[in-house]
This record gives sequence, structure tokens and C-alpha cells, in this order.
Amino acid sequence: MSVIEYKFEQYKSLGPIIYRKEKYNLQVELLKLQEDVIKNKRRIALCFEGRDTAGKSSTINFFSEHLRPSNFRYVHLGIPTAKEKKEWFQRWEKELPDEGKLVLFDRSWYTRALTEPTLGYCTKPQYEDFMNNVNKWEDKLIKNGLEVVKFYFSIDKDQQKKRLSARKHSKLKYWKLSDSDKRMVNKWDVFTLYKNQMFDVTARASSPWVVINANNKMIARLSALRYILNTLDYDRKKILEPPKWGEDIGQYSCYIEGVLFENLTYEQYKILAPFSD
Repeated sequence: MSVIEYKFEQYKSLGPIIYRKEKYNLQVELLKLQEDVIKNKRRIALCFEGRDTAGKSSTINFFSEHLRPSNFRYVHLGIPTAKEKKEWFQRWEKELPDEGKLVLFDRSWYTRALTEPTLGYCTKPQYEDFMNNVNKWEDKLIKNGLEVVKFYFSIDKDQQKKRLSARKHSKLKYWKLSDSDKRMVNKWDVFTLYKNQMFDVTARASSPWVVINANNKMIARLSALRYILNTLDYDRKKILEPPKWGEDIGQYSCYIEGVLFENLTYEQYKILAPFSD
């Protein structure tokens, strides 16, 4: 089993000033990668999986903020039709990137390994068929030139409860709390079982899972993007080593749903940071 786990202990003391600097440097490098993808007609698929509220969508927004719109796509598929349920791989093949493009999947074909069996949205034979064939399908894609990166955003149970509660009472994000989210609250252990089975079967040297500690969303975004840039090759690449800093001196601030919280102590900031925009 090939699982690459990123806890990123060096980010424990991340403050807003350092975050902005890191974000800028990483996004500059990401544009270089996109230019290389366009120039050399590469095809890259980035898969973002994880529990509800793990920060997948916000990380995708972070990745794509300054990319050329014509050369990347965001994909978040809705409820599959009866035909799509039976033709699972074909459903996702239609969404794969063309030459010179990146596709960012907000949940991917691995929905069939995680959410669908957890909530009973697929049959046992459908689940087993996926698990028996996904590696061969991915190998075919990779052999044909597709570059695939599979992220799993990991959060603990208490953090998820806080985020679900915040989402429920938010005037801006209440719509994100779906019926599936509500059902998932009591399915933590079942989801964990399927997650572990997914790793056991599909985490391979040629296609590893990259596990990102997402208890702090800002740290997760930087961690995931740094992994991409350090792992994939591209022209004019600059290796950005993890910064070595302690707690930066001064007052802290963060935005939550557009509201600025400033003059925070470091301890206050650490509490609020996971809920920041």
C-alpha cells in the first residue's frame, strides 16, 4: 500500500502574513506548471476526496484562483442517472482533461468507494465491480499519458462537528449542508471502514494516495499545493522548501464569512483559523 501522509508539523505556527507570502510564492509556481501543461500538451487530473467539510472545495478555489480559465476545469458531478450508475467509468472518462489542460475533481470516481457505499447509493455488486477494476482503468489512463494525483483530506471527528454546526448556522453557507451531510454525521465509522478498504486496494506506487491533515484549512491548502509543485516536473521549476519560522510576532487576524477578526492573540487565532474564509 502506498499512502503518502502529510501532517506538516512545520506549519504549526502559521500566521496570516506568512500565509499570504506562502500563497503567493506557490501560486506563481503553479502558473509555471500550467504554462508547461499548455506548451507540452499534458493532461493532469487532480482528485480531491475526503469527508464532508474537509475543505476540498476551498482548496480547489485556492489552486485555481489565478490559473488561465481556458485551460482548467472544475468538475463536481451531481447525482448519477440510472445509466451512469451502471456505466461508472464511462461517466468519468467524459470529464477527463484534454491536451493542455488540468481538471480539478471535487470528488471523483472514488465516490463509488466512499460516499456511495457508506450511504447505500450503490449496490454491493456495483461497489465490488469498481474495486475490482479501478486499478486497471487507472493504469490504462496513466499509460495513455494522463497524470493523476489523488488527495485525501483528513479531519478529526470534533473538527467536522464544528464545521457542520458552523455551516448550519451560516447565512452564507447553510446551503452547503445537504441531506447526505446530515446522514453522514452518524456514519463516521462506516466511512472509515470504506476509506481504509479504498487505501488497501488503490494506494499503489504508480498511483498513491496523498493524505493531507486538513484540521486547519489554510495549512491544508498550502500543503496540497506544495506537494503538487514538488512532485510534478515543469519548466523553470523552483523548489520551494518548507519555511522555517517560529511564531511571528504581532497581532493576528482572519476573515470568517467576510467578517474581519483582528487584534487576536495567537491562541485566539489558532482557535478561529480553521473556520477562516
